[in-house]
Amino acid sequence: LLPLLKVQVHTKSNTKPNAKYQPPKPKKTIMPPTAAASASHRRNARLRREYLYRKSLASTESSDYEAKKRIRDALSQGKSLPTELRASYDKLKSEIDHEDDKHEGNTSHVDDEYGDAGWSDPRVCVTTSRSPSSRLKQFSKEMKLLIPNSTRINRGTHRVDELVDVCKTSDFTDLVVVQETRGEPDGLIICHLPLGPTAYFTLSGGVLRHDLDGGSAPMSEAYPHVILNNFQTQLGQRVGNILKCLFPIPKMDTRRIVTFSNADDHISFRHHVYSKENGNTTDKVKLYEVGPRFEMRLYQIKLGTLEMKDAETEYVLRPYMNTASKNTVL
Repeated sequence: LLPLLKVQVHTKSNTKPNAKYQPPKPKKTIMPPTAAASASHRRNARLRREYLYRKSLASTESSDYEAKKRIRDALSQGKSLPTELRASYDKLKSEIDHEDDKHEGNTSHVDDEYGDAGWSDPRVCVTTSRSPSSRLKQFSKEMKLLIPNSTRINRGTHRVDELVDVCKTSDFTDLVVVQETRGEPDGLIICHLPLGPTAYFTLSGGVLRHDLDGGSAPMSEAYPHVILNNFQTQLGQRVGNILKCLFPIPKMDTRRIVTFSNADDHISFRHHVYSKENGNTTDKVKLYEVGPRFEMRLYQIKLGTLEMKDAETEYVLRPYMNTASKNTVL
């Protein structure tokens, strides 16, 4: 009887007389992907494989381009062929004869990433990091107004891979993610879809539209002219290409201007509209700042989309090297 009494006492002490019945939580059901989503996944995977294959051939094509260029120079100047090119002269000469002006130059992976730029207007998705503050939400709204044809979505609890997947399925050309530290915007990520690249910038000195001295001018919805100042190097032209492809081609008479000005690898962003004094009879113009304004600095470029953790790194900032303060990369 003693073991039985112990069991009964133990069971009686664990039971609650006024406990409410809680039904079991339903299990989450994972819906199978639709036919359109599966086709989109297969298409993106195929495009990625083709892009990586063409990128693997870039070194061979570059060496062939240099050899053809030397042959063209020797034939145009009437000089003898270099000794190391005589064995492959017949093959390269036949390729030179069949090339036109379009295929005469050297191509790279950049042509695959931005090959469709200019054919149609870009579609940009703007979002934030998780649990954004009110200031970051306001900054993302102003980024949405700044970039034409853009859509702002709430981040919620979506993972990065889910976010990129939805953007690819919805035919967005770019994904812009703004980040913060203690309520101050301090990070900007620009991911080009569907192949990449992904550029990471730090932000500083951000001033929203309602914080401008004297107030801001009304926000125009016209496609802006993009001014890229002092992007001299090959990496600078690469960064300028990433930034300008966020904006569609404007009309000639638009009076909205977006400026990215580089000074010692620090990019200053300004947004203006202008009006001509005395009508259109003079060349004098008056600028009105619209906002927002901020400073940017590039610290990484990856050859892939945002969710690819094993993507190849094209450039990374190394500020603690001995020559970092002397060299400018943009």
